Parts: sequence; C-alpha cells; structure tokens
Amino acid sequence: MEDIDALIQQLQAIAQSGKHYGKDIFDRERYEQLERVAKKLTSQLVDNADWKNLSLFFDADVGYVTPKVDVRAATFKDDKILLVKEKRGEVWSIPGGWADPGFPPAEIAVKETFEEAGIQVKPKRLIAVKDMQKNNYPKKNFAYIYKLLFECAPDGDELHGGVETSDAEYFTLDEALKLNLSLGRILPDDLKLAFECHHANNWETYFDKANAPYSPE
Repeated sequence: MEDIDALIQQLQAIAQSGKHYGKDIFDRERYEQLERVAKKLTSQLVDNADWKNLSLFFDADVGYVTPKVDVRAATFKDDKILLVKEKRGEVWSIPGGWADPGFPPAEIAVKETFEEAGIQVKPKRLIAVKDMQKNNYPKKNFAYIYKLLFECAPDGDELHGGVETSDAEYFTLDEALKLNLSLGRILPDDLKLAFECHHANNWETYFDKANAPYSPE
C-alpha cells in the first residue's frame, strides 16, 4: 500500500498546478473541487490534520508545485562539528533552514549559520542531497522536502546563540550522537555522513538512488 502522505501530496500538486494552468473557468472549478475533496479526505485519514493547517498546506504554493528545500551547514573545527541548541524543545541540530528566493544554496548555509551560531563560514563542498520522505525523518507537515547538506569551514571563533537558538558548540561524533537531536532536521546518519565527508580527500556527493527505471503510471 502506498504512503498516504505521498498520495495526498500528489493530489495537492495536481489540484494546485491544475488551478494555475487550467485553460478556462470550468477547468479551474474542477481542480478547486478536487482540492476540496483532497482536504476532506486528508482530514479523515491523517492524524492532527486540522482545517487551518490543511488550508496552509494546500494554499501555500501557486503555479506548479515543487518541493521545499532545507539547507544545512556542517561546519568543522579540530575534527568537531558545530551544532546549535534550539530554544524550542532544547534539542540540537546542524545550523540551517529553508532556502530563500534570491540566495543560492551555499549562501543560505552561510546566512543561517551566522544567524544561529554567530560566526561566518565558508562552504567547501556539497555532502548530500536527500529526499526527506525517502529517509527516516519524522514527518512535521505535509510538505515534500529536499535536504541539502554542505561541509563548511569556520571563519571566526566566537560562538553564540541567535533568535531561535540558545547555544552553539563543537562536538565530536561520539558526543553529538549522545545529544537530544532535533530529528525532524537532522538524523544520526546525517552526522555520520558529514564526518565521513570531512575525513575524505575526495568526496562524491551522496544522493538517494532511484529504485528502478522510471516508468509513467
């Protein structure tokens, strides 16, 4: 049986794209009807799916629906990785956040690290591009998300928390794996992958492999 969340995401994308590209008012009405049915179906099948959150999910995008992009910056110093402590939940994660229009991904890594840890960093290489739905990240919302993980080098020493963070520190891999991690943002496997990249002279960017040749259904 296919994942319910994945099917809902497909319905949302079809409805949203159809509303944008529909050729006449009758097309738009049909896609709006499809969206209403998808919302009702979601409210009955998905736990904690209140109407306000459903509306935010279904109405957030205009035009052709594409995945959101989460960018993370794995910064290393003395074979330790920089983590920040989030004020909400008192959990630790690699600095990062949503990609913003007008900024290339590497710049997002720099911006988010400065905002969350107080230091400038220099991106060195792309560690991984991961489909969060095809890995073991806990689902926080209905959005389909790609995660980009960069290896970075620090350009400064003074660390401090930001608006959404209360602390920033460097940890060895063993130390990091013992922390209360923000699993919706970073997994133990991501930490291991980041250290593996950091120790490699030559690194081939990790990405999720296709399970089978593409065939339209």
